[in-house]
Amino acid sequence: MNVVILGAGLLGVTSAYYLRQLGHDVTVLDRQATPAAETSFANGGQISVSHAEPWANPGAPLRLLQWLGKEDAPLLFRLRADMRQWLWGLQFLRECTPGRTRHNIEQIVRLGTYSRDALQALRRERGLEYDQRTQGILHFYTSQKEFDGAEVPAAQMRALGCDRRVISADEAVAIEPALRHIRPQLAGATYTAEDESGDANQFARQLVQRCIDDGVQFRMSHTVTALRVAGGAIDHVEATDAEGRFRRIRANAYLLAMGSLSPLLAAPLGLRLPIYPAKGYSVTMPVKDETLAHQVSLTDDEYKLVFSRLGNRLRIAGTAEFNGYDRDLNRVRCEAIVRRVEQLFPGAGDAEQAQFWTGLRPATPSNVPIIGRSKLPNLFLNTGHGTLGWTHACGSGKSIARIVSGLQPEVDFAFAGAAPVRQRPVQGAIRPT
Repeated sequence: MNVVILGAGLLGVTSAYYLRQLGHDVTVLDRQATPAAETSFANGGQISVSHAEPWANPGAPLRLLQWLGKEDAPLLFRLRADMRQWLWGLQFLRECTPGRTRHNIEQIVRLGTYSRDALQALRRERGLEYDQRTQGILHFYTSQKEFDGAEVPAAQMRALGCDRRVISADEAVAIEPALRHIRPQLAGATYTAEDESGDANQFARQLVQRCIDDGVQFRMSHTVTALRVAGGAIDHVEATDAEGRFRRIRANAYLLAMGSLSPLLAAPLGLRLPIYPAKGYSVTMPVKDETLAHQVSLTDDEYKLVFSRLGNRLRIAGTAEFNGYDRDLNRVRCEAIVRRVEQLFPGAGDAEQAQFWTGLRPATPSNVPIIGRSKLPNLFLNTGHGTLGWTHACGSGKSIARIVSGLQPEVDFAFAGAAPVRQRPVQGAIRPT
C-alpha cells in the first residue's frame, strides 16, 4: 500500500519507519528543508513516562488564576479574540476533575511505557546514538505543598507499572549531587529509574537516514495546502514545492502528523481536532563547570521546567504560553528560565552562550494524544502529543502503523476510531468528530 505522511517531525518520522517495516511504500511531506525542524528541534529531551500528570488536574484552575497576566508564569494564557482558544479552554476545565485526571494519567502512562520499550528496542536494532542517558528522571520539589500533591499521582503511576518512587531530599541529592546547593530548600522528590533522556532532533535525523536506507521517500520543502476529498475519502494532497510549483500527490492512505497545524488542515474536511498550540521555550548552554552540572535528567514541577544533559550541553525547557500561532521569543520568559537555572545550579552552565528557542506544542485539553482513524476511511491521525511527543513517538508510530495495516495495536489505549485492546469502552476519550 502507498502511504503519504504529512509532517516530518518525530511522530511523522517514527510512523514512516514502522510503516515501512510492515512493507508499505511511504512518502513523507514537510514544509521545512530538514526533518524535525520545528517542535522536535530543541525540546526538553526527556523520555518521561513519569511526567504523566496532565496540565488539566484539580489544582490547575486556581494556579492558572494566580498566574494570569504574569509574563514569567509557568503556564500563561494570553486571552485572545479566538473562538478556538476559548473552546479549548472550556474543554480543559472539564478535564480538571479527579476522575478525568485519573483516566488521563492511565492513558498517558500506558502509551508512555509501551513507547519507551519500543524506543529501546529500536535503538538496539538500528544502532542509534543521540546523547542518550539511561539514568532515570528525578522530579524535585522546593514546595512542600507541591511535594505532598505529587504523592497521589505517583501512586497511581506505580499501580500502572511506572515505578515513580517517592524519596526524601537526602536521597534526591544522593542520586544527583548537583542538587546539594539547594538541599535546604528541597521538600522531597520522586525518582523513576527506567526513564531516559536524549537529543530528539539527533534521534529523528538518524532515523530519517535509516528510513531512506529502507526505501522511504522524503519530500522536504513541500508545503501542504489541502487534502481533497472525492467519493467520501481522501483523493489527493495538494502541496507546493521549494520553487512554488503546484504538486498533486496521491496514495492509498494518508497520515496527518503535522502537530499544531493538524487542526487547520483537518477543519475543511469536517474534522474538529481539539488541539491548540502551546508555545514552549528552551535554553541550551554549554557546560561551564563539570563538577556543578547535573548528570541525571531532572524535572522542576513547581516551575514546569525539565533539565537534560546532552553531552557537553545543558538543555532546559518548559513553560507554556497559549497565544495562538505566535512564535516570537519573549525575553522575559527566556530570562526567567536562565534565572531559575542559576538559582538551582549556579555556575554549572555558561549563560552568556545560551541559545534560546521556542516551538509550538500540539496540546489537547487532556494531554492525551489523538492516534487512530478519522471518519474518512483512508485518513489516519497521529497528532496532539503536547509536551510528550518525544516520550510517545515510537509507541505512537508503531501503533498507527499497525492500525493503517489493519492490525490490532499492542497497547491498551483510547485510539481514535477504535476500541481499546481489551475491547472495553473508555469514557470520555478525545476523538475527532
